[in-house]
Amino acid sequence: MPSKLSVRTSAAALAAATVFAVAPTASAAPRSADANPSPALAEVRLPAEVASVLGTSGRTLVDAVAADALGRSQDGRGLAPSVALGKLAAQGRKVVVDVRSAAPGWARGVAYVEAPATEGAHPEGWLYIARYLDGHWVSGVEGDSEFADHVAKSPLVGAAERRTMTAYAKHETATTMSTTATTANTGGLLLPWMPDYYMTVTGGPHASDGVNGYWSSLDLAGGNASGRVRSSRDGTATSMCGAGGGWTRVIHPNGFSTDYYHMYNATYYNATPVGTSALLGNIGRDVCAGGSATGDHVHWSLRTYDANYNGTYTWLHGRTIGGWTWWNGSSQYTGCATRLGVTACPGTAIYNRTS
Repeated sequence: MPSKLSVRTSAAALAAATVFAVAPTASAAPRSADANPSPALAEVRLPAEVASVLGTSGRTLVDAVAADALGRSQDGRGLAPSVALGKLAAQGRKVVVDVRSAAPGWARGVAYVEAPATEGAHPEGWLYIARYLDGHWVSGVEGDSEFADHVAKSPLVGAAERRTMTAYAKHETATTMSTTATTANTGGLLLPWMPDYYMTVTGGPHASDGVNGYWSSLDLAGGNASGRVRSSRDGTATSMCGAGGGWTRVIHPNGFSTDYYHMYNATYYNATPVGTSALLGNIGRDVCAGGSATGDHVHWSLRTYDANYNGTYTWLHGRTIGGWTWWNGSSQYTGCATRLGVTACPGTAIYNRTS
């Protein structure tokens, strides 16, 4: 299992011989001279075989990626990384940099900022690819122009994954569209269980973190699908927390990706091609990247991408998923879905339909 190969350590251990220093990056958010992620807060996940490829440059790789992720996060945007890390530390949170694979001059993996341990809170996470140029690492996380460039060039991106990435970029979704639009195509996305089975809607459209942003997410539980969570469409799947963690992202070739959180017994994927309705895990209460869950369910979220591979959570209002068109309520979690004259609000069991 991949988890047996992984070495999970704090950045302090990696920095035993050399103090961490943030490598200059070409990412969208400028890095200040004070951009030193705290060794005690940047948790590093690094398989031994990857560490041997990176050598001592692994230290600056982690700093570059951590600084980039912090610059994209709600709590760190516009702040020096040291200030952002102080905010996280006050809440018992940290940044995690998971280095999954490496080749000479290249590295890739996942970075995320843990969510606070409160009901409705969910983490922020990004795929990243980094390139070693002129003596420093240029980090590209989802949302950076560097990420798009690295996807096109990196030997760590397989042909099938590159095709999927390119396909979703070409199906750019206009995030400026009015959220009052009656219909917005999602390219046949299903709800996250087997078609023609049912689950219960326990939470209507709400923000991914339960507080800010587009109402992009649903909470779903129970039903006759044996609690199995499945991919809403074909694409490339990545286990965001690593082996054993209950958070998976699937990038689809239609301009969207979908997130699945709180699963248990989750299948481990690492940029792995999957088909529609591929098994991802079971509904659960896993909080591998923070947050809180009081009952077994899956927190499902819709994301969209533009031509720069800029991934962001997007609205559900007026969009059809699993044959049901979803509508915001007067407040988060209260919205409903409609299909063929039937209205389904939280507490209602609904079937997953392909048409």
